[in-house]
Amino acid sequence: MSPLEAAHKGSAEIFFVVISTSITLAAVFLPVIFMEGFVGRLFREFGIVLSGAVLISAFVSLTLTPMLNARLIRKNQKHSRFYERTEPFFRKLDDNYRNSLQQFMKKRYMAWVVLGLVTGMIFLFGGMLKKELAPLEDRNWFRLLVTAPEGASFEYTDKFMNSVADMIMDSVPERRICLTVTAPGFAGSGAVNTGFGRIVLTTPDERKRSQQQIVDQVSAFTRSFPAARTFVVQEQTLSAGGGPRGSLPVQFVIQNSDFEKLKAVIPVFMKEINSNPVFQGSDVNLKFNKPELQVSIDREKARMLGVSMLDVAQTLQLAFSGQRFAYFQRQGKQYQVIGQFDRANRDEPTDLRMIYLRNDKGELVQLDNVVKLEEQSSPPQLYHYNRFKAATLSAGLAPGSTIGDGVEAMNRIAEKVLDESFSTELTGASRDYAESSSNALYAFMLARLLFILSLLHNLKVS
Repeated sequence: MSPLEAAHKGSAEIFFVVISTSITLAAVFLPVIFMEGFVGRLFREFGIVLSGAVLISAFVSLTLTPMLNARLIRKNQKHSRFYERTEPFFRKLDDNYRNSLQQFMKKRYMAWVVLGLVTGMIFLFGGMLKKELAPLEDRNWFRLLVTAPEGASFEYTDKFMNSVADMIMDSVPERRICLTVTAPGFAGSGAVNTGFGRIVLTTPDERKRSQQQIVDQVSAFTRSFPAARTFVVQEQTLSAGGGPRGSLPVQFVIQNSDFEKLKAVIPVFMKEINSNPVFQGSDVNLKFNKPELQVSIDREKARMLGVSMLDVAQTLQLAFSGQRFAYFQRQGKQYQVIGQFDRANRDEPTDLRMIYLRNDKGELVQLDNVVKLEEQSSPPQLYHYNRFKAATLSAGLAPGSTIGDGVEAMNRIAEKVLDESFSTELTGASRDYAESSSNALYAFMLARLLFILSLLHNLKVS
């Protein structure tokens, strides 16, 4: 038999095996192309490249390789000593595989048993594994998010930020840069009771502790500072689910068209989060702790004393609003003229009672005689998500817990606390995790279905 005839006959013998194997492998990788979300964007090229490589390899195996063997074969070629010594082992291996395959083909129904057993093991061990979006990378830096009590002044927050910075400079020898900003407009609402910190560490080869160990130490230290709440946040390795960057890993949104229901359920929900061992530190964006002083004018009494509503409003505006009246220049610079009581006379609610104004007869009347003061609290800002009134509950993870554990714990709390009028959503890293999990399961089931169909077709053809 000539080399060309041998190549042609050999290609015909392996044609079915090569085609069936290639189709089976392509069926495993092709479903990755249909994955949605950021996981699909990451692995779409991967699926296309691998599927294309398998199909190109099949084409080369049936065309180029036989041709090269036929054209480049050497006549009277002697085998080397290495070949002579190792060939018996491979022949024996080939014979054992052939015998086992023949025995298995006599009991083809066992394939379904093995397939069911392997599928069960996949779900069994998959349920036992910790679920995470992606392992946190050691990026040599982490963030600090600080929230002081509502109503705290800039000086109060700045003093706390300085104390935290001093603690880090003294207790973290691995720090290279410690940057803190009070009332940052670029990393939050810009309110005077908020703060931001960025801690840059030395490179991993220059320190003995990992970034996670340093973060755990700083978290433990900040819990001893009761003047404000401090969250130590590491940047997620993968992030595309919305929400502010550098926020806590677990973010759970509760929605309701009735604002009062949200107000009633948030304290109960937060209590459940704080008592759950999965979480370490929690926060909510919808807070009802902004102090307000409601001033109500007694119209009848004001009329009797000769005080108009306009007089009361203008007096309060001049005393507390910080209104700009004019500008003046000094040494080439322009300054504003602002009318306002000094801080010593506007720090306490009782200062309102000490204000006097003139009535229509020119007599001084104490403001306390015509107004009533009522202290109350309200949210600094209202939030909406998908056009519904909403509140986002955020939580950090205790050591050993993952985003999957946090999302499951949030869902259990929601089932326990919320009624049917509420709806829930995920955002931030939690949303990324949920999308990647559902997409991965979809891709796995589709690949499994295509794999089984290709096997059934191959069995039918054979």
